[in-house]
Amino acid sequence: MSEENLPVPPPAPHQRRARYRGKNPRRFEDKYKERGGDPETIAKVIAAGKTPVGTHRPIMVVEILEALAPQPGEVAADCTLGYGGHAQEILAKILPGGKLLGLDADPVELPKAEVRLRALGFDESVFTAHRSNFAGLPQMLAANAVAGADVILADLGVSSMQIDDPARGFSVKFDGPLDMRMNPQRGQPAAALLQKIKPAALAEWLEANDEPNAVRLAAVLAGKGISSTRQLADAVRAALPHLGKDDSDLTVRRVFQAVRIAVNDEFSALETFLRNLPLCLKPGGRAAILTFHSGEDRRVKKAFAAGRQNGIYSKISGEVIRPTPAEQHSNPRSAPAKLRWAVRSDREVSA
Repeated sequence: MSEENLPVPPPAPHQRRARYRGKNPRRFEDKYKERGGDPETIAKVIAAGKTPVGTHRPIMVVEILEALAPQPGEVAADCTLGYGGHAQEILAKILPGGKLLGLDADPVELPKAEVRLRALGFDESVFTAHRSNFAGLPQMLAANAVAGADVILADLGVSSMQIDDPARGFSVKFDGPLDMRMNPQRGQPAAALLQKIKPAALAEWLEANDEPNAVRLAAVLAGKGISSTRQLADAVRAALPHLGKDDSDLTVRRVFQAVRIAVNDEFSALETFLRNLPLCLKPGGRAAILTFHSGEDRRVKKAFAAGRQNGIYSKISGEVIRPTPAEQHSNPRSAPAKLRWAVRSDREVSA
């Protein structure tokens, strides 16, 4: 049979995109309008006091800018770049002549943030992105021939992009693999940690997260084959059947937070960062740290107070700074945030 006489295959049936389920879809995969950047949908989500999936609303921007007071020509370091919202605001203040180094350990979100900031006009002469935990700030400054920064910011919260993606395993709201790693390419996921950890060690982590039922929960969770976020939440609730819904939900959130901190060794990284922070600041340089957990805030408060007493810092925030009621209403994820700042003195600091 000649090629001219070959039968023509029927056209492939048209594949319709999955229908947008209702006005307020709950499943991550159904929220393609939000993830696709549909302006009308995003405006509605924000108006409802929520954060569109795949995005992040920077918290306490006004207060952070007031504390850091970035000026044209200065060098800044955003040690937790995330979505790039804080970096965008700082860059606007340090130009012309300034430069910002953006650090983030997340290999999934860092390239997206870099693309986003490049699209806003920030080229490599003013902004560079570096995959690193915030504890690696001294190495990043040295690699870029920066003796010290004028402005340093660390936002220790989990980004909305990480929370909203079920595949990352951070959220109580969505079922997904129990992972919780900031960098999915390193370390062990939360499921493996729970499988290997001893009850006493897990109880210690839970107690550090202000969990009153730490010992009981540790006995139930340690050494168990819990592979999904829903399984972990269900196991916590089953272990404490006497709790009402609100207390049960709060306990689940504390357990998730404690496990995430353990998986990523966050307290150790923070202590390293705080120890090196004075060495990374120029005299007169300003640092601001945004925390979302009492254990984090206690460490920052103690380090800043010790630095002030030793003359390393010339000024520190007197009281913790909280989001305004208006911000907490418009962005509920800002509610637990606490901001503290410090100003480096002229005193010489040695490693």
